[in-house]
Amino acid sequence: IEKMLKPTGRVVGIIKRNWRPYCGMLSKSGIKESRRHLFTPADKRIPRIRIETRQASTLEGRRIIVAIDGWPRNSRYPNGHFVKNLGDVGEKETETEVLLLEHDVPHQPFSQAVLSFLPKMPWSITEKDMKNREDLRHLCVCSVDPPGCTDIDDALHCRELENGNLEVGVHIADVSHFIRPGNALDQESARRGTTVYLCEKRIDMVPELLSSNLCSLRSNVDRLAFSCIWEMNHNAEILKTRFTKSVINSKASLTYAEAQMRIDSATMNDDITTSLRGLNKLAKILKKRRIEKGALTLSSPEVRFHMDSETHDPIDLQTKELRETNSMVEEFMLLANISVAKKIHEEFSEHALLRKHPAPPPSNYEILVKAAKSKNLEIKTDTAKSLADSLDRAESPLFPYLNTLLRILATRCMMQAVYFCSGMDNDFHHYGLASPIYTHFTSPIRRYADIIVHRLLAVAIGADSTYPELTDKHKLADICKNLNFRHKMAQYAQRASVAFHTQLFFKSKGIVSEEAYILFVRKNAIVVLIPKYGLEGTVFFEEKDKPKPRLIYDDEIPSLKVEDTVFHIFDKIKVKIMLDSSNLQHQKIRMSLVEPQIPGISISTDNSNMDLNEPERKKMKLKK
Repeated sequence: IEKMLKPTGRVVGIIKRNWRPYCGMLSKSGIKESRRHLFTPADKRIPRIRIETRQASTLEGRRIIVAIDGWPRNSRYPNGHFVKNLGDVGEKETETEVLLLEHDVPHQPFSQAVLSFLPKMPWSITEKDMKNREDLRHLCVCSVDPPGCTDIDDALHCRELENGNLEVGVHIADVSHFIRPGNALDQESARRGTTVYLCEKRIDMVPELLSSNLCSLRSNVDRLAFSCIWEMNHNAEILKTRFTKSVINSKASLTYAEAQMRIDSATMNDDITTSLRGLNKLAKILKKRRIEKGALTLSSPEVRFHMDSETHDPIDLQTKELRETNSMVEEFMLLANISVAKKIHEEFSEHALLRKHPAPPPSNYEILVKAAKSKNLEIKTDTAKSLADSLDRAESPLFPYLNTLLRILATRCMMQAVYFCSGMDNDFHHYGLASPIYTHFTSPIRRYADIIVHRLLAVAIGADSTYPELTDKHKLADICKNLNFRHKMAQYAQRASVAFHTQLFFKSKGIVSEEAYILFVRKNAIVVLIPKYGLEGTVFFEEKDKPKPRLIYDDEIPSLKVEDTVFHIFDKIKVKIMLDSSNLQHQKIRMSLVEPQIPGISISTDNSNMDLNEPERKKMKLKK
């Protein structure tokens, strides 16, 4: 009984309402000619809202926005009013709009007031711009990014010095040169906090003139940059670090694949290729050293959609492949971020904007430890280093995918990394990177945190002037709070976008059967991962209107016995995937068990027209 007792309470007063406009759908009243209807919000946590409207028949089957006016004490539902019609449910534009509104992502076009602070075109570098700036246009700088990237934040160079050491430079777009503190452009970028990447759309933090042109470090044009330059020996040990505002001229914008091809080529020996090889060699040493210190290499199945060029519908889904060059760029970005974090904290111990990643409480790891134990493997979690080492050792020759599954599970145990102000906190440690201090410096086009860090660094090296808010730790703490909220919402919006595109994909694909691995067992269900699609879903064993099977759940192992079949974490099974459109507003991917076969539960896959979607199946029936 002790276990079942839960603390309870009741609301005695409401200090401040947290109401906002809600997206959802109208549930039309059954009474003819009625003007009063119920509105069902997309967010299941929000109650239905009673509204009055004469256009119910035109609003049926559409996504609409409703605002709450009040909630009388004696009423079951709050009262509200119709605000806007967003469009037909299920339409890509409509659903994207809903997704942005529901995650509070600012996405209106930039106002004239904001755009008025952009530089006038045609733009070129002036004498004034060169003040406190080094001319590095002679260096063989290049950028390496995903294909189709237009907002290029960073570029790199590596060359041998006369003394035999190496000079390595990370050059970052000098966004803070164009966005001056306190003006409308700065306020809007601060409000947005981050660029949001959806499956087919990018919601920019700064106007396109900056993000894709003047700040983007494209090849063969002069661009303003903020450079972090190290002198290193061939063992990737830093001998000197310096920071300077600069002007660069990138010699090539490469994709990860192109850079890899140059590094591996037997015939290419030009300056760019030599520079890339030097960077790659150092990056491998840096990575090895970082991992030895206890940095975690975790895994999450990232998905890419291949779009039809005309309809823009997803036609294929595949998990992203990572190349050595992805890792090369990442190593130098991490190194630059750590170097800058140390510098701004030395200069401004009370008001440096830093990023920390708290260590998870031991209880977070229970599921990971139990899951590994069920496969006779030991995962140690007392430090990041012991976790990283035991994950490296957790291999099974008969089950190569097991290690990836363990890393995916370990990712779920982690805490969220957050921005904070150094004067308001004393724990700076970044658990995942095993670094005592960290910040974000390398992506100012798409993260506002980096703009603040650029301003701090510029003041530290005497390249720019300070302003009152920059040295006010309470103001900085407020900025961090907004940034943490915006980053979290951007992440959720991205996931929702992937989920929606996954639904579109299975809508056109029909029903498919795929291999899956169990990630979690629950009291009446199993959560599975389908590696082919990087897709996660739940197989329920208790369904409405069906006889309930015998279920025995064991929290210790963990396992779930369904009739006479026992399921453990990481078991390989086969599931059927289909789109359930029974609830228009909450369409979802449904998964059912195919193998192992359990009478009354498993679904057979011998229906020959299984890959057809609903209309085509109906056609087949008619033909018969």
